[in-house]
Amino acid sequence: MTILTRRHALTLAASGALATPAIAQTKQAPGVTAKEILIGQTQPYSGPASSYAPIGKTEVAYVDFINEQGGINGRKLKLLSLDDGYSPPKTVEQTRKLVEEEGVAFIFQQLGTPCATATRKYLNQKKVPQIFIASGATQFGDRENFPWSMGWQISYQIEGRVYARYILTAKPNAKIGVLYQNDDSGKDFAKGFRDGLGDKASQIVAALSYEVTDTSVDSQILQLQTAGADAVFIATVPKFTAMALRKVRDLNWDPLYMIASVGSSVSSGLAPVGLDKAAGLITGAYMKDPSDPQWKDDAGYKDWLAFMNKYQPGGDLTDINNVYGYSAAQTLMPVLRQCGEDLSRENIMKQAANLDIQLPMFHNGIRFTTTATDFYGIKKLRLQRFNGKAWVPFGEPIGA
Repeated sequence: MTILTRRHALTLAASGALATPAIAQTKQAPGVTAKEILIGQTQPYSGPASSYAPIGKTEVAYVDFINEQGGINGRKLKLLSLDDGYSPPKTVEQTRKLVEEEGVAFIFQQLGTPCATATRKYLNQKKVPQIFIASGATQFGDRENFPWSMGWQISYQIEGRVYARYILTAKPNAKIGVLYQNDDSGKDFAKGFRDGLGDKASQIVAALSYEVTDTSVDSQILQLQTAGADAVFIATVPKFTAMALRKVRDLNWDPLYMIASVGSSVSSGLAPVGLDKAAGLITGAYMKDPSDPQWKDDAGYKDWLAFMNKYQPGGDLTDINNVYGYSAAQTLMPVLRQCGEDLSRENIMKQAANLDIQLPMFHNGIRFTTTATDFYGIKKLRLQRFNGKAWVPFGEPIGA
């Protein structure tokens, strides 16, 4: 922690040179005062995606950590994190409240493709930055049509292509079944996967969807098995990852089994079924999984663990969502530091598109980079296999 504190102190000292009279006259964003930056977000603290709740909680805790170090460029941060239940109409309601009633400077890490999509047009019309959306949907890199919106995760299409290529290498003649969420995120995964198969896409024997309001995916899993699939790609959020895995094992079915990273949480995606039943599953990762003991002596892991013990006591130390929130919050801090005294919404968006950082809990060789012409920050991942206790990465980082 001391390294982070010293680095922050140096940044504070350097930032003093930025406050020239000309910059001081810049029109600041709403929510920015001489002492505070007010930030808003919506998270699924309830509802079908509530397993992601640790993300928002960790981000709020990280803001507390930064404030204890003195804040950013002399200003404390305040993050208003509201529950939307993973319901787009509720997201719209809460986002309007944040912008019009609370007067936040920008929206940070709004979680979920359907939720962020529901508010994207509104926020772009208002010219409110919607930065580092907790989604890998490709639409959140559409800087030409929605220049005020930017995603954080690796593109779901890139991820889907990586899995497809792996299946073709590991099982060239596989009969493939696909299960995906019936929204833009799931369709992105399915498209990327199909694109990755190329002229082998005809090996898909069944591709089925589910709704987040469904109480079971048993029928879809049974259909995939009946279709003769001996390899599956399950692109689901954790609740449905567990549902699908339980049914597959109940059927004593043992296909080559790949799951999307968004559903790979050990605590919420695998543990409900039994970790032994998840052995052999394959997914992709750009973050170091805290359940993997290989990281116990890693400096980035040690800092994360110290943060969790102090600011999130009682938090699940095997849950990748706590790493996700920590890393996403760390991505925001250089944006605000780079803004200096110009905290206009235009400059906040400009600096979000001006990053090249190696986050401590990212795998080596996977950087977060954005430019004015590239809003996709994460472009690579590593494949990893579950050994019955933890996700173990193999191979080098790969991209599209």
